[in-house]
Amino acid sequence: MTKIEHHKQKRSFAEWVTFCIALLILAVIVSLVGYTWLNDENQPPILSVTEKQTIREIDGQFYVPFEVVNTGGDTAESVQIIAELQINGKVVETGEQQIDFLSRSETEEGAFVFSQNPSQGKLILRVSSYKLP
Repeated sequence: MTKIEHHKQKRSFAEWVTFCIALLILAVIVSLVGYTWLNDENQPPILSVTEKQTIREIDGQFYVPFEVVNTGGDTAESVQIIAELQINGKVVETGEQQIDFLSRSETEEGAFVFSQNPSQGKLILRVSSYKLP
């Protein structure tokens, strides 16, 4: 019968250093995934829209810049923003914008364009809808 010998080879210093570095990277990745999992609040999107700057008039058109922010936890898709211009209590113009997606803490900017001066009435900006991805 043939006797099989088992040799235990000692690891070199370079192998131990490489092993320790790989183990450290793995530990960091597992820790970050665990931290994200434990601290993820799973809040729905919280969307707000505000006028960003003063209204500009160019060639008889009135540009109203706005900013929409998602302060919630989840991403929102197809964010619908509506602007209504009321003069003397009646809605005289409306506008709609759609933002494709808005992730957590993301801000998007845009502008509504009106033919009548929004300073002459009441301008209402609001988020009307969104969907979850």
